[in-house]
Amino acid sequence: MSKRDYYEVLGVSKDASADEIKKAYRKLARKYHPDVNKSPDAEEKFKEVKEAYDVLSDSQKRANYDQFGHADPGQGFGGGGFGDFGGDFGGFGDIFDMFFGGGGRRRNPNAPQQGADLQYTLEIEFKDAAFGIEKDIEIPREETCDQCHGTGAKPGTQPEECSVCHGTGQQEQIQNTPFGRIVNRRICQNCQGTGKIIREKCSKCHGSGHMKVRSKIHLKIPAGVDDGARLRVAGKGEPGRNGGPPGDLYVLIRVRPHDFFKRDGDDVYCEVPLTFVQAALGDEVEVPTLDGKVKLKIPPGTQTGTYFRIKGKGITRLRGYGRGDQHVQVRVVTPVNMTDKQKELLKEFAEESGESIHGDQESFFDKMKRAFRGD
Repeated sequence: MSKRDYYEVLGVSKDASADEIKKAYRKLARKYHPDVNKSPDAEEKFKEVKEAYDVLSDSQKRANYDQFGHADPGQGFGGGGFGDFGGDFGGFGDIFDMFFGGGGRRRNPNAPQQGADLQYTLEIEFKDAAFGIEKDIEIPREETCDQCHGTGAKPGTQPEECSVCHGTGQQEQIQNTPFGRIVNRRICQNCQGTGKIIREKCSKCHGSGHMKVRSKIHLKIPAGVDDGARLRVAGKGEPGRNGGPPGDLYVLIRVRPHDFFKRDGDDVYCEVPLTFVQAALGDEVEVPTLDGKVKLKIPPGTQTGTYFRIKGKGITRLRGYGRGDQHVQVRVVTPVNMTDKQKELLKEFAEESGESIHGDQESFFDKMKRAFRGD
């Protein structure tokens, strides 16, 4: 079976630039990679794309291909082999980057690295969450050593480049195989992958370039924050390495429960007791809110469990304007330890209402007994 034209395989024109060829290859390799595409012919298409890219991405091989096509005897790119892996794995580094997070290429230990993120749990009061608060906290974190300024070397001296790896932090072992040249890389044992040798270490950080401190950080907790919220404080994590940026600090908010108020979104709920007389005749009662006490009118005949809304007395809206509401549920309290006078007055009230307290009226418990007997 004759081979397809390599430009046709990648879907590019013959005058395509190196960037266009690489972009087309990445797209098709991602599409046909066997770990992603489970079609029966995916592996063959992937090999075809790889073979085309191996030729067209190499300026010498591409020139020969443009002149001789698949008939060029000097390159051997018609055999479908993997060719010379070399230090860059013959283009396979791109595949590893796409599917395995850059596993095909080892990270340069001297490259700038971002510092680690930190997390701190902060407990605040219910009202602090409602209205916001500013707090100072102390966290243990690493900072650049102020004596050696992060070099790890004794003041007046500088780290030296490792003579074994020449500052790369890696050692290479080259092995020639029937499939090509394989390059194995491992961490340099002489410098432990840092690429540097410190002859005289800093007495304060002992050569690490960093030291543990308790850092004071000023926090602004926004109004309306809820339990479980996580606030990000940029740049307050661990310091970066080799000139990299610092990590971030994440503050986990825990709001202590309130004895009287309950929160639901931006609204707050509470219960207020009423006497039988207040519920029956109506009244004006004082109700606690987050801002202080307010007057609430209770209409005559209010039943237990009724809700009243006090507008704008809830939680400040975190991502908006204004505040939620406060919902007040009233509970009618049954009087206990009544005096004889009070009992007589209630009996008179019952008689006036046509209610029977004693006599032949069947009690609730009697009705239950009859129901269980099946009467």
